[in-house]
Amino acid sequence: MAKCHAAAPLPMRDGVAPSYLWLPEGQWPDMLTFLIERYPQIGAAQWLDRMARGEVLNGDGAVLGPGSAYKRGMRIFYYRELERETPIPFQEEILFQDEHLIVVDKPHFLPMTPAGRFLQETLLTRLKKNLDCAELTPIHRLDRETAGVVIFSRQVASRGAYQTLFQRREVRKTYEALAPHLDGCDFPFTYRSRMVEGAQFFLMREEAGEANSETIIDVIERRGEVNLYRLQPHTGRKHQLRVHLASLGIPIVNDAFYPLAQQCKEDDMSHPLQLLARAIDFTDPLSGEPRHFESRRSLEAQALIV
Repeated sequence: MAKCHAAAPLPMRDGVAPSYLWLPEGQWPDMLTFLIERYPQIGAAQWLDRMARGEVLNGDGAVLGPGSAYKRGMRIFYYRELERETPIPFQEEILFQDEHLIVVDKPHFLPMTPAGRFLQETLLTRLKKNLDCAELTPIHRLDRETAGVVIFSRQVASRGAYQTLFQRREVRKTYEALAPHLDGCDFPFTYRSRMVEGAQFFLMREEAGEANSETIIDVIERRGEVNLYRLQPHTGRKHQLRVHLASLGIPIVNDAFYPLAQQCKEDDMSHPLQLLARAIDFTDPLSGEPRHFESRRSLEAQALIV
């Protein structure tokens, strides 16, 4: 398999591509002063160390030092670094790969992409590092708490064709979830609601108005005090499945956000959200062949209900 490479003043390092920033309008005496003001959480000592290592560059690849002139509109490159990162003790599994796609079975608790307190311990960084593929990009996403099938594009040339499938809702996604019994309903049925951003930036809520989210809900089997549900979203709103089941009075087992946000559990990974992206089906836009990818993971009710 050919390796993927993307041109940049700084190479990919340990699976992490360099970050970049277009310098905004303003006046600063030098680059160090600007960077300290722009990123106060990093601090002068860290920027000086990065500059000493030659890891702050302009778009032409020239190394920038603390006294380099600030120039509006210039693009600078640097590596994002974390002093400490929580290890995620769960491994992803590659289900399929060809010259265009990589299909991965993501574990619970592993973030998709670098953000906040996660950099190396993300699915994208792990894959880039292990496969030496700098162009790798997720075509769609799963929450950190959700496990299951997710698809990555490994080259720019064909990426748009696969992204268009998701934009046109020509991909059938099937999820499974463990949640309490729902009485008085004939399964399967379709649940629709209008979802909008909540008061807290990381949450969603429902409000009156024209529906913008839709999920088909069915029961696969009864497992003691819970059901194993099959969920097929026809739209892709943030936290859609979690919000829909919570609104029905059957929140997904171990959901720390819905119906009420609980205290952050930080690094506690003992009670994974019982939500799994079971399968993805679509017609390949390049070959015309039907594609079906399915997770090898399972949801377990025992000892998981909190």
